[in-house]
Amino acid sequence: MREHWNNCIVHENDKVDDFIARYFTAEDRKCLILAGAGFDPRAQTIAAKLAGTLGDRLHGILVREERMEAAPQLRDAADANEAAMRGLIPGAEVHPIRIFDLVDKAPVGGQRIVDLLKRYPWPAGVTDVVLDMSALSTGIAFPAARFLLAYCEARPEMSFHLMIASNPELEARIVGEPHDTPSVVRGYAALPRETDLPVSRIWLPQLASGRQATLDRIQASLDSTYRICPMLPFPARNPRRADDLLTEFRPFLDDRTVDARDFLYVSERNPLDTFRKLSTLNRRHADSMRTVYEPELMLSPIGSKVMAIGAMMAAIEHQLPVHHVENVRYDYDDTAGADERPEDLTLHVWLDGPVYAGYPEPRGRS
Repeated sequence: MREHWNNCIVHENDKVDDFIARYFTAEDRKCLILAGAGFDPRAQTIAAKLAGTLGDRLHGILVREERMEAAPQLRDAADANEAAMRGLIPGAEVHPIRIFDLVDKAPVGGQRIVDLLKRYPWPAGVTDVVLDMSALSTGIAFPAARFLLAYCEARPEMSFHLMIASNPELEARIVGEPHDTPSVVRGYAALPRETDLPVSRIWLPQLASGRQATLDRIQASLDSTYRICPMLPFPARNPRRADDLLTEFRPFLDDRTVDARDFLYVSERNPLDTFRKLSTLNRRHADSMRTVYEPELMLSPIGSKVMAIGAMMAAIEHQLPVHHVENVRYDYDDTAGADERPEDLTLHVWLDGPVYAGYPEPRGRS
C-alpha cells in the first residue's frame, strides 16, 4: 500500500508554475518528460513550462499516436505541435506508436509504449520523470504510468510526477469513433480469482458527453454486474455539468435501472477526491461481501482527465481492472478559438519520490 497517496502533493494553476520555478531551478535536477505530440491544443503546455526553467536539463520522449484514419487537419495540427515541442526540447525523441495491429486490427498501443520504455536508453543523472497526460489517450497513458511508477519506485532517489493541462469543455469537443471491440487496458486486468465464490462486480463508468456508444460497447463485453455506479463531475467548473450529463445519458441509465443512490460524485479539479472515494468504496464492498461473494470493482474512465488520474491511482493501488474502448479516429470541433474556450486547469500530482521517505515503503509495488 502507498500510504502517502491519500495525502500526496498536488498543485494547480499558478501553484504549478511556482513549483516548477522553485523545484527545477536547482542545477542538479535533470528531468525526462513523456508527452503526446498529437493534435490536441494542450500538447505543448506542460513541456513549455518545464523547458522555460530546465533548459538543456530537460529530455523528452514524444509520442505520436497513429490510428487507422486521421483527418488531414488533425495531422497538420499534430505536425505543428511536434515541431514546436522539438524546439522546446532539443534532442527529444519522437516515436510514432500504432494503436492498432495492422493485420487483425487489435488494440496494441499499450504494449508498444511499454516495449518502448523498456528499451529506452535513459540519460545519465535523471532525477525526475514527468508523465504529461494532456495529449495522451488512456490506452497509452495508463500503461506508461504503471511502468514509470515501478521504474521510479525501484530507484529511491528518483521522483515521479503526473502533470496535465485539463479542459473539460475542450475535451467534450474531441469526439472519437470507438473500435468495435472493447478491451482491458494493458497492465490493468482483474486479479486471478482466489476462491470459488461467485463474483460481485460493481462497474463504475465515468459519464462524459458524446461517449454513450463507448459505454454501450464496454457493458456489452462485461460479465453480469451486481451494480452500476456512474461517476459524475461535481463540484465542476460548470455547476450544471452533472445535470447535463444525467439528461444526455437518461436512456442509458433508464435501460439499466440505475438507482439514483448509486451515483458517485467526484471533483472535476482534484484527482485525490476520485482516488479516495474509489478506495473507500472498494474497501466497503470487500468488507460487506467477504465470505459470501468475491468482490470486484471495474473502472471505465473515459471523460475528464483529472478524474481519470484519480481512477488510475485507485486501479494501481487496489489492482482494479480498467475496461476501455480504443478510438479508431477522432473528430475535433475547433470552431471555438483559444480566446473563446475556458482557461485550462494545469495540475501536478507528485506520485513518488524522496519527498515521501518518511512514509512506510509501499507494499505490493506495481
